[in-house]
Amino acid sequence: MNDLSRSGRLDASAPTLFGPRLLVPIALLSLYFVWGSTYLAIRVAVASWPPFLMAAVRFLCAGGALYAFLRWRGMAAPTRRQWLNSAATGVMLLGFGNGLVCYAEQSVASGLAAVAVASMPLFAAVFGGFYGQWPRRLEWLGLGVGFAGVILLNLGGSMAGSPVGAIALVVAAGSWAFGSVWSKRRDMPPAAMNTAAQMLTGGAVLLVFALLIGERLPVSPPLSANLALVYLAIAGSLVGFSAYLYLLNTVRPALATSYAYVNPPVAVLVGALFGGEAVHGFDIVAMAVILGGVGLIALARERAA
Repeated sequence: MNDLSRSGRLDASAPTLFGPRLLVPIALLSLYFVWGSTYLAIRVAVASWPPFLMAAVRFLCAGGALYAFLRWRGMAAPTRRQWLNSAATGVMLLGFGNGLVCYAEQSVASGLAAVAVASMPLFAAVFGGFYGQWPRRLEWLGLGVGFAGVILLNLGGSMAGSPVGAIALVVAAGSWAFGSVWSKRRDMPPAAMNTAAQMLTGGAVLLVFALLIGERLPVSPPLSANLALVYLAIAGSLVGFSAYLYLLNTVRPALATSYAYVNPPVAVLVGALFGGEAVHGFDIVAMAVILGGVGLIALARERAA
C-alpha cells in the first residue's frame, strides 16, 4: 500500500552521482524488498505499540524530517489549498489506508496483509469510473478475477478466522485507491513536498484519533518494537518513497509500480522466514488469483497507452 497519490516527478535535470543504469536497479530492489519487509516490521511494532499511535509517530517523524530538509534546500512551502488537499489525501492514504493495516496486523499475519493490500489497483480501476475512466473489456476481466481472489482470501484462507482484520484490510485498500484517484485531479504540492505534506497531515490525524480512542505511549516497549518503528520511518517512508519518486521520473509507470506484484510474495517469505508465520496453500492460491487480476488490468492499460 505505498503510492502516495500524485507524488510528483523529480527534476530530470538534477545532477546525480550515478546514472540510471545503476540507480534504477538499486531503486527497484530497495522498493521490492524494503516495502515488502515493512509488513513484518508493522507486525513487530504493533505487538507493543498501539496501532494508530505507532503509525502517527512513524509518519510525523518521517514527514517532519523530510519537510525540514526540503525547506532547508529552498523548496517553497505548500499553499493553503495544497495543505488542505494533502490533508484529505493523507487521511485516506495514511489514516485509513496505513492505519487500518496496522490495526489489522494485530490479528492477521503480515504476509496475508500484504496480499490483501495488493487488491488496491482493483479498487482504483473501479473508482476511476467516477471520473469517466470506466474499465475496458480486459480490465473488467481483471476486476472479476482479482475480486474473486479477494473473496477466496477472506473466506477460505487463514484470514477467515480474523473477520474484523479482514474487513479492515479491504477498507484500507479501498481507501488508498480512492485517495490516489481523487488526488490526481487536485492541486497538490510538487515532488517530494507532496509526500512530506501528506505524512505530516496524515500523521497528525492519526495522532488525534489515537488519543481520542484512548491509545497511549507504551511504558517500556522492547527494543525490537522500537527498532521496527525506526525502520518503518527511515527505510519504509523516507528511503522507499524516495526510490519510488525516482522511478516515476526515470522509467515507465508499469515498471515503477511493479512493486505491487513483488511486495506480496516478498512479505509472505519474510513473514515465514523471520516472523514464524504459517502460509497455507489456499492463501497462495488466493494471492496468485489477486495478482493475476491486477496483471490483467496493468496489461489493458499498457495496450491503451
